[in-house]
Amino acid sequence: MTIKTYCQFIVLFPIIFWSCASGPASSSMEMAPGPHAEQQTELGQDDHPQELQKVLTGLDVLIKIGFEPLVGQNVGVITNHTAVSKQGEHLVELLNATEGITLKAIFAPEHGFRGKTQAGDAIPGGLDPKTGVPIYSLYGANREPNQEMLAGIDILVFDIQDVGARFYTYISTMGYVLEAGAKFQIPVMILDRPNPIGRLADGNVLDDGYESFVGRYKIPIQYGLTMGELARMIIGESLIPDLGAVELHVVECEGWTSDRVWADTDLTWLPPSPNMRNTNETLTYPGLCLLEGVDISEGRGTKFPFEYIGAPYMDGALMARELLATDLKGFTVEPISFTPVDLPGMAMNPIFNGEEVHGVKITVTEPASFRPVEFLIHLLVISKQNYPEDFGWRSNRGLDRLWGGSGLREMVDAGNSAEEIIATYQDELQQFIQTREQYFIYK
Repeated sequence: MTIKTYCQFIVLFPIIFWSCASGPASSSMEMAPGPHAEQQTELGQDDHPQELQKVLTGLDVLIKIGFEPLVGQNVGVITNHTAVSKQGEHLVELLNATEGITLKAIFAPEHGFRGKTQAGDAIPGGLDPKTGVPIYSLYGANREPNQEMLAGIDILVFDIQDVGARFYTYISTMGYVLEAGAKFQIPVMILDRPNPIGRLADGNVLDDGYESFVGRYKIPIQYGLTMGELARMIIGESLIPDLGAVELHVVECEGWTSDRVWADTDLTWLPPSPNMRNTNETLTYPGLCLLEGVDISEGRGTKFPFEYIGAPYMDGALMARELLATDLKGFTVEPISFTPVDLPGMAMNPIFNGEEVHGVKITVTEPASFRPVEFLIHLLVISKQNYPEDFGWRSNRGLDRLWGGSGLREMVDAGNSAEEIIATYQDELQQFIQTREQYFIYK
């Protein structure tokens, strides 16, 4: 059975084809460890609804139909260690073992096929020792599969767990895959997975001229779409200029509703990158990742990245009081002290390496009402007001690339209030929220 028998052929505009769901229970692949049970309890991650939402991913649905749409095809997969079924089976090994499917190539994003390489490090290619299939890196010199890599491939299958933030580079890699599909007339199939932070949209829309690998599309920092939905929007709204015709197939998640975050489901969290170890960190990341451009630690070099916040010059108790005194909702903070250190595979030479740092630990208590970008803006304004001589930027360029413009840095430097800064992007955020509705798969 061909893929066209199973689903509609589409050009330029994506349609939904099956249903999907994911969440690895365990995996035969070597993978990064998840958070300890006691840590999950401490973070409130075990405070689930009485009945967890039973969810399948696109991979699980594809398994359910026996991989039939791919039988007779030469397949290239864009994936990493997160492409695991609820039974703990990895996509690559499943495809390799399915009669009638020829696995031709594996394409690895940032952090590598096994997800163990720290952010920014080069990703080597080679052969997968379990299948003998060549692995090509899409993080480094080649970010888009080229003609030589794609030789003999009939369809590209994309399965990577995303975290729902514009600067998380897996969505940029997905865009390059769509471009390759258009350029070489190869269909692209996305095995969809839930957005772990749900439907909420927050933050500014990328400014023209600030496009980069950590900001390819004119979308807000937190965009509230799954990979499949975002791919539909990329094509439908021409978010990649001159993309051309794409035959896109999306295998939907089954059982997931977009008002739920990861902790509301029966899925097991598998860290998609070394510093995204639990679901509390996914909720804070769209805001706290911006600290990578600020002279404030975002917790890299500790066991609590994107949960620990601080600097040697801070008073943790003062910061906690002032953050809790804002009108922000859905979180709690407590004063802490910590010392960032080298953690091989997670963070090397983190800011304030070996220094005692004072600040706060953040825990999200109500995901539906927490606004991570607004929290970050309040944090910067409070820090600037209380520590004007010490507060500053690691580099102007670094912060501007993450923010997708120079406005945040300039307004903080100018002494604008958090409310004034947040007001500057509300019109474009609301316009995006209205536009994205036509690309929803999940209600």
